[in-house]
Amino acid sequence: MTSTAATTNESSRNGGELSEDEVFEVLSNRRRRFVIHALKRAEEPIDVAELSVHVTGWERDVDPEAVRYEDRRNVYSTLRRTHLPKLEEKNVVTVDEEANLVEPTPELEELDIYVEVLRSREIPWSLYYVGLAGVAVSLMVAVATGTPGFAGLDAIDVGAFTATAFGISAAAHRVVGRRARLGNSEKPPELSEGT
Repeated sequence: MTSTAATTNESSRNGGELSEDEVFEVLSNRRRRFVIHALKRAEEPIDVAELSVHVTGWERDVDPEAVRYEDRRNVYSTLRRTHLPKLEEKNVVTVDEEANLVEPTPELEELDIYVEVLRSREIPWSLYYVGLAGVAVSLMVAVATGTPGFAGLDAIDVGAFTATAFGISAAAHRVVGRRARLGNSEKPPELSEGT
């Protein structure tokens, strides 16, 4: 299961920025997410053929050098016909048809995209924080009602526990979040292990 979130800074697209619906429309397709990941990592415009090699390699979980022409042909075709025009329509990329190059726009460069990837037994961060808040509230109730085992704790103890638990959790969330940002790792976050 994959969920995606994005934040935008000020941009120049018609004096505004991508709407939330537009961001989710762009990110709704895995192949487009792979294109965005590759473009965010690139230091210069990328040839569409080279881009198709990276996307194919990620889709097939092989090194780009191991991608065969037959395997990337379909990816190249759908990038040219569907995905790159969609990204260009949303002002996320520019495509130089003559040179066959794709370049991110300032809109894409200012877009921070985090992909939360959940493995089979993982819970989303939002649910984790709800659970942590439930533990903190339960602890406060136990201390306030004098529940045996908790009667010796003071409100300051509960506050210290709560602040420490949320602080450590937020720091861990930040570290995981940096790895889950498109363009921050060699492979897209949904393919990286340990995300």
